[in-house]
Amino acid sequence: MPSNKNTQGGKAFGFLKEQQRQKLEEINQEYLEDQKYRDEEDLAEKLESLKNKYAEFDLNDQGEIDMMGLKRMMEKLGVPKTHLELKKMIVEVTGGSSNTINYRDFVKMMLGKRSAVLKLVLIFEDKANASPCKPEGPPPKRDIASLP
Repeated sequence: MPSNKNTQGGKAFGFLKEQQRQKLEEINQEYLEDQKYRDEEDLAEKLESLKNKYAEFDLNDQGEIDMMGLKRMMEKLGVPKTHLELKKMIVEVTGGSSNTINYRDFVKMMLGKRSAVLKLVLIFEDKANASPCKPEGPPPKRDIASLP
């Protein structure tokens, strides 16, 4: 791997992001091959969407969500959290084993049965961003009699 000492910040950042995506892709592959998740509906699509969602966070150098990354994401989603709430959210996802959320923990949380606060926020945000179910095509034709 070439050294990034002489590249510009943006280029190094792009390279880091690309590396992170590659790593997430490898982890997704593990989940796809994991017998435990073989009954999960649309697993490949779900993992692809989780990868993109995870990559929206500001990840630290290790490609994990730390306290600040989580804080910024919650603010961006319009649900700012206190330091303590953020800490609790991380513990809830990692089981207290770490003070950062790695992608495996993130996927486990999102595919799992437990309702972590972070999971609920992200699901709610997805629903809020989904376009309301409007019928396709032009509005139905109406005659004068049907008008109020």
